[in-house]
Amino acid sequence: MFTGIVEELGTVAVLEEQADAVRLTVEGSVATTDAALGDSIAVNGCCLTVAALGDGTFTADVMKMTLDKTSLGALTVGHRVNLERACTPQTRLGGHIVQGHVDTTGTILGRSPGEHWELVEIALPEQIQRYVVLHGSITVDGISLTVAELKDESFVVSLIPETLARTTLGFKQPGDPVNLEADIIAKHVERLIKT
Repeated sequence: MFTGIVEELGTVAVLEEQADAVRLTVEGSVATTDAALGDSIAVNGCCLTVAALGDGTFTADVMKMTLDKTSLGALTVGHRVNLERACTPQTRLGGHIVQGHVDTTGTILGRSPGEHWELVEIALPEQIQRYVVLHGSITVDGISLTVAELKDESFVVSLIPETLARTTLGFKQPGDPVNLEADIIAKHVERLIKT
């Protein structure tokens, strides 16, 4: 489990193509500080398992289903990625409950800079529209964000300078894909009502 509070921007160091997967190595000094084999680290919001550790790097195996469902399949060496270690019982829940199980991808539609913040509009795929509410939580590339405006087929988030400086949303542009994870509580409520 994660909280959607990005700890650092890492860098894709190696991508080893395999028949039906990719072996991904990421540089991240904070994420690897106390990492052990088998630990979970979220990469752009995707929960990955540490399969190997190096000097300030970790390697994870990314299967085809994850590559197809998320934006990880578009990564190349040198790409910057959001990193967050899994939370512990002592961790402050600064964002919201994030599983690292990406529901789908969206596309950045536009950016509107302000004096001290920036509005970013993101396409909202139909499959998760019912889970997104005005002023509710959504995870974008692993970042816990509040929905500032909700439209029929898109939503807007307002980014403060800290978020712009410390995450991939500081430099992603219109047309770029982002990983989206809807609030797990909404999904559980829906399931309970249906049964």
